Amino acid sequence: MTDKNNQAQTSPTLSVIGVGAFGELMIKHLAPHFDVHIFDPARDLAALGQTYGVRPATLENAAKCEIVLLAVPVREIEGVARKIAPFLTQGQLVMDVASVKCLPKKIFLETLPPEIDLVGLHPLFGPQSGKNGIKGLNVAVVNVRGDRADGVAAFLRDKLELSVFCCTAEQHDEQAAYVMGLTHMIARVFKEMDVPEIYQTTRTYELLSEMVNLIKNDSEELFRAIQTDNPFVAETKRRFFDSVRKIEKHLEEQK
Repeated sequence: MTDKNNQAQTSPTLSVIGVGAFGELMIKHLAPHFDVHIFDPARDLAALGQTYGVRPATLENAAKCEIVLLAVPVREIEGVARKIAPFLTQGQLVMDVASVKCLPKKIFLETLPPEIDLVGLHPLFGPQSGKNGIKGLNVAVVNVRGDRADGVAAFLRDKLELSVFCCTAEQHDEQAAYVMGLTHMIARVFKEMDVPEIYQTTRTYELLSEMVNLIKNDSEELFRAIQTDNPFVAETKRRFFDSVRKIEKHLEEQK
């Protein structure tokens, strides 16, 4: 306990606002490096605080940390940003971990004080894919305002041993339209088909099943955000369903 208290006195303060499944995964990996404060009005955080040696906080106190990390659903970002804005002061860094980056960027620039540094993150993994460790997994870093993105990228790469990709919000969302928009759509279709348990499998089928299992328990909020809040997904979905219809028509013509 003494070591943890000493660390708390010397480590930068970092708050995680929104402690769902992914927020909890982040806390596990951030606690050794920061004096972590956590806030989530929807759950009792006392047990989590004891488990990881982090501090449950009020929204005001969480907003006053040196680094403020929003881990809330995309559609809650604007509301939370407006609530924390009055408590922010020059020198702080605010980040988000949303699965889309253009919308949070727009919200941050419109709602948060101009003297606040802003960085967008998208860890390209979740509680399921990161449950056995996050070393080597991918994370996107988007500089929104200020000069802190390089330092954030260095921490993620050197301390958490993640594979870091620096890009613009537009570059991220354009690629995510395929990386997430397309794969999550295929997985949702597969899940909706209610496929029976299969014993005679091929390796390609096993890979498809692995993909579905990785994301089948993702929240409806995440699926909706991926499919509707990314400005590039509409075109990807159109091309996907057009291709399905084209293949179906081709097969019908071959009968």
